[in-house]
Parts: sequence; C-alpha cells; structure tokens
Amino acid sequence: MTIGHQPSLLDPRSGRDLERAVVEIGQSLGLEVQTQVTVGRRLWGAERRIDIILTDRGTRRSLGIECKHQTSVGSAEEKIPATIEDIRAWPIPGLVCFHGPGFSPNMRSFLVASGKAVELPDLEVWLRLYFVL
Repeated sequence: MTIGHQPSLLDPRSGRDLERAVVEIGQSLGLEVQTQVTVGRRLWGAERRIDIILTDRGTRRSLGIECKHQTSVGSAEEKIPATIEDIRAWPIPGLVCFHGPGFSPNMRSFLVASGKAVELPDLEVWLRLYFVL
C-alpha cells in the first residue's frame, strides 16, 4: 500500500520528522491525535510521556506510539529494549514506530519480533488492522 504523503514524511531525517509522519498518517486515517502526553512518572521521578496517542473517535480505542529514529549506528539503539519495557507501564496499548538507517539488522529483528514495533513504511497497514479501518 502506498501512502499518499509528502516525500519528506516518507523518509524522515530526524525524530521530529518521524513524529510528524506518524501524526500525518494518523490524521489521514481519521484518528484523533495527541502528542507528548504525560502519563505519570518513572521510578526515578521523571515524567513519563507518550510521543503520540491515536484514538478512534467511534470506538474510543487508543494506541500510544513511541517514535524512534536513528540516522547512524550508536547508543540510542541500546535504549530500545528499555523503551519496549516502558510501554508495558502505559495505561493503554503501545507500539514503537522506528525508522532510519542506523538500526542494525539485529535490532530491526528484535523490534519486529517483539510484536511491539513496526517500521514507518508498515505503520499505515498496521494501524488499519489495529483500528479495524
């Protein structure tokens, strides 16, 4: 399925660009979109935020999305397992949407195998299935 969005949204160059792309996809599907939603605190007191929450207005079904972009191989990849674990503490179901050439093949496999992550090009189809659109 081809997404009819601006080319820059299909190949984001930063985490902010990735968030904008996810927001655009959510809006194009008619979903309510909230960004940077505070949902309590972490063990050490820092606020826990969900990058994006998508909600189907009809069913009130919600999904939190954490956006992870990585341009080059680096330490950000080491934080991914903690992100997957953090999603379990959210009050709603959650997913990591990831994009960028900096994710190693092993990390891509880990993310997909977790059942809690999807690459940006697959997000629209995943959301259509989740929200039954």
